[in-house]
Amino acid sequence: MSLPEQALQALAAFEQGKGWEQRARLLMQWGDQLEPLAASEKTEANRVHGCESLVWLVAEQADGAWRFKAGSDARLLRGLLALLLVRVQGLTSGELLALDLRGWFSQLGLERQLSPSRSNGLH
Repeated sequence: MSLPEQALQALAAFEQGKGWEQRARLLMQWGDQLEPLAASEKTEANRVHGCESLVWLVAEQADGAWRFKAGSDARLLRGLLALLLVRVQGLTSGELLALDLRGWFSQLGLERQLSPSRSNGLH
């Protein structure tokens, strides 16, 4: 499965990041690009339960492809969500099921830096 253009851009940016500090800075910059959720989307039905931070995920399927919006009150988590979304936007249900998200975050050089609880929540 080929990567979407934004995912390729993320991969190129994170490959240049030397060490956790640079990657954390990049993560926050990607999070700042995340489209803010409307107040009407920050509902209990869209909340991701089990996260220590507040996280919302809005999913919509049209013509077989999934479109997602996400938000969080935590800056680093917004960055992780932005990187997640650039990888999954527009995929079909079958493509989503076959996706190796752990591998994606490993490619970005982030898997090792994620705490076990954040890594589990993300997956």
